[in-house]
Amino acid sequence: MNKFIGLILFFLAIPLVAPAQWITGMQTYYSDDFREWTIFTDDEDIEGEMTMRWRNQNDWSEWDYFIGDLTGTIRATFRNDPSQFEIRGNGNTVTARRLFANDFREWRITDNETTIIFKTKWGNNFNEWTTRDNKKGSFNLSTEWDNDPRNWVVEDELDEAVNLQMKVAMLFIAMYHSSPKE
Repeated sequence: MNKFIGLILFFLAIPLVAPAQWITGMQTYYSDDFREWTIFTDDEDIEGEMTMRWRNQNDWSEWDYFIGDLTGTIRATFRNDPSQFEIRGNGNTVTARRLFANDFREWRITDNETTIIFKTKWGNNFNEWTTRDNKKGSFNLSTEWDNDPRNWVVEDELDEAVNLQMKVAMLFIAMYHSSPKE
């Protein structure tokens, strides 16, 4: 009987020990176009997209995204200044702001309740991004192949309390600063 109770407690504790990964990766929709992305989740039936709103004008300041039933927008706070973005969706607003002037390697992402510092893992190498000293878990992005920003692998081990807009902000920041703009 004690083994049976121990087994039940083990299976009940698994969700506490191993957080569920939700976002697993993203890739360009067309291999030579960085203005439209597919977002993958650990559920084959749920995919998402991140698309430049004004593709014909090649305007990188406004984007739309959806993942499953969740939708939102990404906008540069100031149109020609990529140092701060606002991510909105499903009643949440997240701000992504460059941490230091003229340094696009480290970002403060906040919804005014939770703050995450998101940065390149190795200085000027934009192939890997990670969270820094976050008590809410970790979120890591890396290109599938070095120096090829078309495909990204995501290790999403953030608490479930971290909203989707914060995760989208990290996807966007890594994609935006790693992609060629022309």
